[in-house]
Amino acid sequence: MNIFQFYKDQFCDLLKDNKYNCNYEKISVEPPKQTSFGDLAFNAPLILAAEFKKNPLEIGSEIAELIKKKFKEFENIDVAKPGFINLKLKSNFWISYLSDFNTHNKKISSSKKKINIEYVSANPTGPLHVGHCRGAVYGDVLANLLSFVGEDVTKEYYINDYGNQIHMFSKSVFARIQEIKENIKFPLDQGLYPGDYLIEIANNIIKKKLVTDISNYEKIKNQLGSAAMSEAMLMIKSDLLALGIQHDLFVSEKDLVSKDLISKTIEILNQKQCIYEGVLAKPKGNEIEDWEPRSQLLFKSTKFGDDVDRALKKSDGTWTYFANDVAYHAYKLERKFDKYINVLGADHAGYLKRLKACVDALSDFKADFECKTCQLVKLFKSGEPYKMSKRAGDFITAKELVKAVGVDAVRFMMIYRSNDSQLDFDFDLVTEKTKENPVFYVQYASARIHSVLRKTKFDNSVFEKSHLGLLTSNVEIELVKKLSLWPKTIELAARNLEPHRIPYYLYDLSSSLHSYWNLGKEDSSFKIIENPDINLVHARVFLLNKILSVIKSGLSILGVNAPETM
Repeated sequence: MNIFQFYKDQFCDLLKDNKYNCNYEKISVEPPKQTSFGDLAFNAPLILAAEFKKNPLEIGSEIAELIKKKFKEFENIDVAKPGFINLKLKSNFWISYLSDFNTHNKKISSSKKKINIEYVSANPTGPLHVGHCRGAVYGDVLANLLSFVGEDVTKEYYINDYGNQIHMFSKSVFARIQEIKENIKFPLDQGLYPGDYLIEIANNIIKKKLVTDISNYEKIKNQLGSAAMSEAMLMIKSDLLALGIQHDLFVSEKDLVSKDLISKTIEILNQKQCIYEGVLAKPKGNEIEDWEPRSQLLFKSTKFGDDVDRALKKSDGTWTYFANDVAYHAYKLERKFDKYINVLGADHAGYLKRLKACVDALSDFKADFECKTCQLVKLFKSGEPYKMSKRAGDFITAKELVKAVGVDAVRFMMIYRSNDSQLDFDFDLVTEKTKENPVFYVQYASARIHSVLRKTKFDNSVFEKSHLGLLTSNVEIELVKKLSLWPKTIELAARNLEPHRIPYYLYDLSSSLHSYWNLGKEDSSFKIIENPDINLVHARVFLLNKILSVIKSGLSILGVNAPETM
């Protein structure tokens, strides 16, 4: 149970019954900023003061009296500046809460929503690198989180397999094939992709006999292009699997082009009067020597909040990358999801407004569309920027990172900071077995509790809940209070698309667990297993089992193992 939502509903009903009418959406019950203030902070006095033209403290005192009369589970009710009611629950409430606590039933919406999350969507021109890891893990954990709270989630990858970059990639693979079969040295002065991973792709194409005539690129470019794309996507899918990621759907840009979806989508926008022939102003910033004003097909993206209108056709008459993206999002809209989420890298921050503009135009502002960007990842070792091997040419691959520190460390740490803040990935830290390593500390909590369960052979089904009344120490009650924050954490993480709240919470909970464990070393009365009172042992093991259930649930959302031994 989310006690904060529960008491908000209860208190709002109390206000309604006593004619305190206002915008109840603004009323909240939250954890206080300091634990010394109590267990719940109710902001109604601040909200109602303006409505009833009363001093917040005065109206707070009135509401506090109403709460005292109706609710008997509160030990203290205090009115505090500037207009909060702080409430502390009695110990027996927390015992009852622990008895009924479970990690299920986390649904945050009244009806199951269909949600499309597009993430990674790296160009199929080579393996995933460290820069892709963060967006990949963020998108995957977000999908897990939304599924956990009851939503119907589709995990989607958009394959950018059309355009000049694909042409250059195909030529690069062709050059590697010639290098292998004809001993023709790979050219380094033609703007081709230099990475050694191309040798693997070239060898696979040769082995599978996907192309035969390698004397003339122009003759086989289409055949080779398809083969190279296929091999590159196999490589990317293997990289994703190493990160514990599997998508539900892969959508090909090339397929959208072949089906003429771009022209059809542009015509839809034209019918909506969102297309015109016009001349864009000269781009700001670096001088473009050959730039000259010209009339071109433009999308009225400024009508939908963008900074400038966007070109839909290049000077050679072909569609721009943006036009293809417009068609792709039209295809998304055709599939009728309740919400659309794009996860993009920090380098795409300037692209967000035009994407939002095209979705708003196509959907007549009806689509719930949101873009999330993931900031850069910097690698450190021994306090210095760290560069691993560069098999890929000029970047570190995702597989190299996973091989170096393990997939659990990669997934946990990639989500340990908010997606919109830069992440420093410290190799020394994630391999330490100390409190400073959050991955280890959370997983160690799991292993510790599992060890207790093995030793006690604890059976929850035969446990007598009446024994929980023996949990009278402040530290045990505080542990239960920590558990009560889990439903709130999940709700906020899902509602705000902030999965980093989960590892934060797990680390805090694990820290409290380890502190509780260590008390037994200092004070024999706090020993968990070696205690003469078997009923107290059962009660404490019950508490630990509930903590474990939360740790396992949280780590499962993160896609991280909850080990039984370490």
